[in-house]
Amino acid sequence: MSSFRRALAVAASLLAVTACTTTESAPETANRSTSPSASAAPATTESAASRPNIVFVLTDDLSENLVRYMPNLLKMQKEGTTFVNYTVTDSLCCPSRASLLKGQFPHNTGIFKNHGSDGGFRLFHSRGEEKSTFATDLQAAGYRTGFFGKYLNEYLPATSFGGGKPYVPPGWDQWFVGGNAYDNFNYALNENGTVKKYGKKPADYLTDVLAARTTDFITTAATSGTPFMLEVATYAPHAPYTPAPRDANLFPGLTAPRTAAYDKVPAGAPAWLAPHPKLNAQQKARMDQEFRKRAQSVVSVDRMLGALRSTLTKAGVADETVVIFSSDNGYHMGEHSLPSGKQTAFDTDVNVPLIAAGHGVKAGQTVDAVVANIDLRPTFTDLAGAPAAAEVDGQSLKPLLAGETPARWREAALIEHRDPATDPADPDYEQDSINIPPTYDAIRTARFTYVEYVDGTREYYDNRADPDQLRNLAGDLPADRIARLHASVKAMTRCAGAEACLTAATGVS
Repeated sequence: MSSFRRALAVAASLLAVTACTTTESAPETANRSTSPSASAAPATTESAASRPNIVFVLTDDLSENLVRYMPNLLKMQKEGTTFVNYTVTDSLCCPSRASLLKGQFPHNTGIFKNHGSDGGFRLFHSRGEEKSTFATDLQAAGYRTGFFGKYLNEYLPATSFGGGKPYVPPGWDQWFVGGNAYDNFNYALNENGTVKKYGKKPADYLTDVLAARTTDFITTAATSGTPFMLEVATYAPHAPYTPAPRDANLFPGLTAPRTAAYDKVPAGAPAWLAPHPKLNAQQKARMDQEFRKRAQSVVSVDRMLGALRSTLTKAGVADETVVIFSSDNGYHMGEHSLPSGKQTAFDTDVNVPLIAAGHGVKAGQTVDAVVANIDLRPTFTDLAGAPAAAEVDGQSLKPLLAGETPARWREAALIEHRDPATDPADPDYEQDSINIPPTYDAIRTARFTYVEYVDGTREYYDNRADPDQLRNLAGDLPADRIARLHASVKAMTRCAGAEACLTAATGVS
């Protein structure tokens, strides 16, 4: 049976599961004056057709192999556009999310890790990064904005600066955001400057709470006549992979996919991976259980997606809204003999779903163009009829969504990964450092992936002939080809601004 038919079969079995959602009372309206850009918001003069609403659903560690368990997302694929070469700037939460907010590569955001002197919320805040994000762009363009769920690593709901109220970043009219809420129970949310604690009752399950808050936001915003933008960022399916209680018995016997790369180190593997041992029986059994929980946990995310789209329809604004679904990074579970984790340049970790549907989006379209998370900020501003900020490194996806072919487009996406997360307090901590790659820079095109490690080793995979990335061909490449690839990597890791980064990412051979 083909993977597409398997996806349809699983989708059919889940239709009943996705039929319901929870609701709560309408959220409190935050004061726009808390955001510096609010006073600059111009009057809305363009029609809704030219300034669509934007709903952005961002998941945490959702890999491509989980899409088949999400019937509402599969339906959205049929009705919209799928980008098959969407690449994140780093397969790690905070660097990727910073790139999303800023539209910049990590070498320009300065955010390379989840915490500490070169990453995390506190560095992002201290650098003044929050003064210019897609939120401030859209609020200044007259949009009503809302953020629900996970923000940046190190952010905590009670975080305050100078002894003031719990902190709400500029650009957001509504703010319902958690901290280390990965268990989806027993967490707290900063709700427009007030900290509210939740417990362990089924009704407290975080994805369901976010679903209720976001549907309330849509219902309220749709009656205002003002365009709106919301981001809902789930903690699912991040470890510990907690499903909603009503989904905890789904998919009995489901195991992690045994792809061609499962428990197999690539031929010619780089120095950090070459001596990696085979997976043992305990690791395999644990990953099978973890994958089953991940599949169970995305059912609630899919249910939420269905509820959001249904609410848009009921509110009469579905035709005026663009819905975009993605993940901050991917995840491997046994591929290349690696136990559960991320941070590599393999497609399991960096090539994640990006699916859009709604106003101005061509139906049933698959786009091969190389796109990246730095493209979402300029896409949002382009949809809002506003210019992109000068600091942005990415390009607007608006023409690609409509089925158009831009005159110029990048050929390669850049991935920048720095020292691994080895702090036990980090949610992505991995006790066994042999599973984490050292610092590297990489470029990924529709044809190949090329990686340069800090120790001087290289990887090159032909992604078309070897989609499971099992043959490292770097040692077979001519010296002049290596030199050109190296020059491309260096140019991309030094670029700043949309034009310079587009130039650096073209002509890559």
